[in-house]
Order: sequence, then C-alpha cells, then structure tokens
Amino acid sequence: YDEDDFDARPDFTEPEILRTNLASVILQMTAIGLGDVARFPFVEAPDSRSIRDGDQLLEELAAIEPAREGARRLTEIGRRLARLPTDPRLGRMILEADRHGSVREVLVIAAALSIQDVRERPVEQRERAAQLHARFRVPGSDLLSIVALWDHLRARQRELSGNQFRRMCRDEFLHYLRVREWTDLYSQLRRVAGDLGIRPGSDESHPDHVHRAVLAGHLSHIGMRDGDRREYRGARQAEFVIAPGSVLTRRPPQWDVATELVETDRLYARRLATIDPAWAERLGAHLVKRSYGDARWDERGARAVTTEQVTLYGLPIVTDRVVGLDRVDVTEARAWFITKALVEGEWATNHAFVQRNAAFL
Repeated sequence: YDEDDFDARPDFTEPEILRTNLASVILQMTAIGLGDVARFPFVEAPDSRSIRDGDQLLEELAAIEPAREGARRLTEIGRRLARLPTDPRLGRMILEADRHGSVREVLVIAAALSIQDVRERPVEQRERAAQLHARFRVPGSDLLSIVALWDHLRARQRELSGNQFRRMCRDEFLHYLRVREWTDLYSQLRRVAGDLGIRPGSDESHPDHVHRAVLAGHLSHIGMRDGDRREYRGARQAEFVIAPGSVLTRRPPQWDVATELVETDRLYARRLATIDPAWAERLGAHLVKRSYGDARWDERGARAVTTEQVTLYGLPIVTDRVVGLDRVDVTEARAWFITKALVEGEWATNHAFVQRNAAFL
C-alpha cells in the first residue's frame, strides 16, 4: 500500500471486544459473578447491539436463563459450557455429543471448525486437488467428510515418518501446519472434555447422532429448501444458498444445518449436513412456538383432538401433528368428551355406567 493509504489508517486497531462475538465474554463473566455486562466499566465498552446478540446466542444454546428482573443466571448447560475453552456453539456440540455417544467425531469436527480449512486448492492445480479431496466426500454431510479426512490423516501418520508425512500432505494438497494445529486442538479439547467426564468412545457413531450434536449448537443455522429452488429459508426470514464445493450442492436436501454462514454478494452456507427437522423440536424446546387448529372429535380414539404446528425461528419443523386437546385446554377437552361421548353416544365402549345411562334414557 502507498504512503497516503498508510497515513489514512487509524493509529491503533479496533479493540477486540468491539469486533468479536460477545457470547463467550458474557458466559465467562456470568460464570464468575461479574454481573450485568452492559453495566461493567470496560475501558472500551461494547455497544448494546453486540451485547444483545451475545445474550441471544446464549439463550439459543440454553446456556442462560431467560431475562427477568435481577442478574442473569447460567443453566446447568451454561455452567458446563463455561468450562470448555472454545466457541460456545462448538462447546454446545460437545456437550450434546456426550448424550448421543458421538464424542470422538464431534471433537474432530469442533477442532476443524476452529481453524482454517486444511485443504488447499491452488489455482494452477485446482482440478487435481479436487480429485484428491473428493476421496473423503461423504454423501449428505460435509461434516462427516471432515471426519473421513481425519481418519485418513491419522492412519497415514502412524505409518509414515515425520518427513514422509509432511511430503504426503504436500502431495495431497493438505496444509501440513494446519494439520498439526488441528491435531493439537483436538488433543486439547479431548483433555478438557475429559475433565467434565466427556470421553470419546471406541465405536463409530451413527451419522444421525453426530448431526444431532452439531444441530444443538447451530439451531439458528437450519434451512428449509424453498420448493424446487436452490435457495433455503433460514431463521428469522434469512435466505441462503449452499456454497460451491459442498457435497450437498448437487442434490440439495429438503432440510440442512450449516456451521458457517458467510455473506459476500449473497448469504452462503458452508460445511453443512442433512438433518431431520423433527430433531430441532427437542433440542430447541425452549425456543419453539406451538400453534393449534380447531378442535374436533376422534370417535375411534374417544377423545377431542386438534392439529399442532411447531415452528422454530419461523420455520415449520412439525406440521399437521394430531394431538389430544387435553394438552392444550383440559376444560374444553372435558366438555367435548361429555358432549360427544356421553350425551351424543359417539363412544364405543362396554363400561357398565354407559349401559345404565342408555337404559335410563
């Protein structure tokens, strides 16, 4: 750059607290009891929008209790999350992986998402690099492709000397120093997770269990395909497309979850996996909204029923589910039962009191 460009630059870079996600800061401050972040006397105070975004992310991860009068408090998930030295989204993945027995795979993925992609694609040899990297592609999941690459690297590392392994990485367009960083970070995460009683298993985990754990940390990154178009509807009316190079590009699924959303000329989703939207109902139980249709009588089930729809960030993750009206309104469900079953007789039963009622009538 020229001298004029240099002279026009600020004397100091912007403080980190003004340009990073504050979720980790809020999480740690709440864990050690420093009170409201907005009132803390920072030298360079973050703006209210950044604090709000951080709070919103922690609420999404079920790490912090909903806002009430007084100090915010961490949930059990939040207290465990504060002990993991990683991005809260990745930490939430690791905690959920412990429930599903997919700790090894999720630790590998979390470590990979924390660094720059180890795969290199030099312009002059892009096609050759793509062919070599394609060996690790797993249909339906960029994340399991990461695990496949990890397994390949670990196997080769055991077979080769240090220099041979370095040459292999160069020949296969893999950045050797990033591979080392990936390995070191995995070891650190495994050690810290072990302190929480979270340990990798010896058996390979089912792909769905891996993807459920990833979804737990990225509930606001789910997408629903918009008809036959390649665009996806995301949380809060966002729209994104799958970035080139993903294994999902050729056959886009109906639903997916992205671990990265990058905005350039449009919003691109990277490192994705196919998901079942019903998984989000349990993982996002604290976030979903439920709505119900008109009540009706189900003679076969001898109960009043209604239709339930469940949405997460405006996306319909469950549609047209039939549930008992008693889950919504016990009083109305009882009134329906009295009217339809007892008065109008739309109830096939052998109870003696029903026969006595009929005889009395």
